[in-house]
Amino acid sequence: MSLEGKVAIITGSTSGIGLGIASKLAAEGAHVMLNGFGSPGEIDALQSKLSRECRVRVAFSGADMSKPSEITGMIEQAVRELGRLDILVNNAGIQHTAAIEDFPADRWDAILAINLSSNFHAIRAALPHMRQRKWGRIINVASAHGLVASEHKVAYVAAKHGVVGLTKVVALETARTGITCNAICPGWVLTPLVQKQIDALAQREGVPVETARERLLLAKQPSGEFATPEQIGALAAFLCTDAAAQIRGTTLSVDGAWTAQ
Repeated sequence: MSLEGKVAIITGSTSGIGLGIASKLAAEGAHVMLNGFGSPGEIDALQSKLSRECRVRVAFSGADMSKPSEITGMIEQAVRELGRLDILVNNAGIQHTAAIEDFPADRWDAILAINLSSNFHAIRAALPHMRQRKWGRIINVASAHGLVASEHKVAYVAAKHGVVGLTKVVALETARTGITCNAICPGWVLTPLVQKQIDALAQREGVPVETARERLLLAKQPSGEFATPEQIGALAAFLCTDAAAQIRGTTLSVDGAWTAQ
């Protein structure tokens, strides 16, 4: 599964699923550009750790995924600092929950911008570089909510369904090239974003955090277990191999049978 010499950008990769993907791609030999939040000291430490352990170059972009110009700048920075661009993983995302009539308009706009539009802007800027090399891998991290819906998540569900549609169009437009585009659809993965939902559920219902965790899982995920960032990373790495060259425009669920119901 060696990706030696390849260059990957992973958005939203300073923690959670994105970090799991970045770590696996780096472990397989890819030079990586991280993107996300964190103090300068934390980011420097993360870069040094990945570079030292995986013996690859690790760059960082603080591009705001709600700003198209900064997304384009991130692509250009990766090519400038790492020499090329082979793999793009669109992972950055935010969440807000509320009934539709109570859903703040600014939260709708922010979630659509970061969870959906950022994917478009990154792909649009990255594709010319991949076409030039006649090879590329685009992986969009969608969600089980890109395939099914849940109450109180109108913006997130809309955005992730949009990501699935975007993935299909890109796959069709690159079908006769060495570039593939697919979407990974995780169910519950224990990330900082999900932990916030668990904490909010515990507070709202006045139950211990562990009880809230079990309720959250079992309400949707029949396995009763979280998927892990490492599992998502392993799938992303596989999609970057030649063995996955004819996996195009599809969704791959890692959801403990959530969407099998």
